[in-house]
Amino acid sequence: DGAGTRLARDLLRASGGKAGNVAVIIRRLGGEVRLVGCVGDDDLAVQALAGPRADGVETTSVCRIKCATGFASIHVAGDGEKTIVLTPNANDEWPLEPNRVARTVTAAPTASVLVADVEIPPAIVVASARAARDAGMRVVLDPAPPERVPETLLGLVDHLTPDHREAEALTGIDARSRDGARRAAEALRARGVAAVSVKLDGGGCVVACNGGLETIEAPEVRAVDTTGAGDAFAGALAWAVASGCGQAEAAAWGVTASAYAVQTYGSQAAYPTLDELTRLRATVDAPSPP
Repeated sequence: DGAGTRLARDLLRASGGKAGNVAVIIRRLGGEVRLVGCVGDDDLAVQALAGPRADGVETTSVCRIKCATGFASIHVAGDGEKTIVLTPNANDEWPLEPNRVARTVTAAPTASVLVADVEIPPAIVVASARAARDAGMRVVLDPAPPERVPETLLGLVDHLTPDHREAEALTGIDARSRDGARRAAEALRARGVAAVSVKLDGGGCVVACNGGLETIEAPEVRAVDTTGAGDAFAGALAWAVASGCGQAEAAAWGVTASAYAVQTYGSQAAYPTLDELTRLRATVDAPSPP
């Protein structure tokens, strides 16, 4: 309806960022986490790292450069849906060569899980994923933004976690419906991804994996803010994978964490402890055929 001034009700300034959010929820669920990233030399860098550090995340592999820290302005509507304007800043200005970052990944314990997204240079992600796979680790990828996902990366991914918009961007298939999500998940599996969880609008997901196609329904909750819900999904899924869960069961933990997170404003502040998540997980039905 054109440009103009719109009034908002509240302002919340908090730690965030995909990697930071994933690190916090995994740590809150009891996992050991090393955060690999890049921040600037401004006050936002302190804020960005404050949340992960408060939860005990290892941040010595986060480099700091003379640049502005990545920043996202998130506008949350009354129904909990969000609009994000992202300025990558330091996230796109990594001073390290991809192979140096890959060596940091390789130094992690063998049973580790690498969780990545592409809000950083894709070359860094590809090198890290290849190093993780060569070391026998599993790789979880949040393909956001999807236009930055190189084809070579898909074959290195064990678990891909697109929402329906990202799935459509990657495949050309309208993934808003369950049938569309199923077809998009199968198409991504055919391109080399071991397991694909297409997150459905409104919660839940369709999983295509070694066990076939399954649908996971979300528990009924009152959504006030969907900010960070996708990061909660990826983080809880990765924690479940590291804990020995199968592909569909890991996705069920992701669905549960995402549902838990939308009940509170913000991202990291909305993430559960293991006890809190386990109680909600008990209300989620076992995966079923779509």
